[in-house]
Amino acid sequence: MRTLILSLVAGVFAISGINAQSPIPVVVPAMTPAASNQSPVQTAVTTTATQTTLKALQGMKAANEEILKQQKATLEKLDEMEKAANEIRIYSKRG
Repeated sequence: MRTLILSLVAGVFAISGINAQSPIPVVVPAMTPAASNQSPVQTAVTTTATQTTLKALQGMKAANEEILKQQKATLEKLDEMEKAANEIRIYSKRG
């Protein structure tokens, strides 16, 4: 029984020793910029699409800022209401 356990342990160590070797390093060449082979029409379409996307994003940003302002005002009102409720609790305990 001992020899079986010892041989299994030795086998595990032998197998793990085989897998413990470091792999061969992989060298990845640097990426070079690709030459632009677009025609002027394609470039104009791309520029127009980019400008349209930029305008849409700016509109979304303005809408988000407006929503954030509204949320900030709501939070301030809630804070005021909470302070007023705390004052009412304090005064009601005294009376």
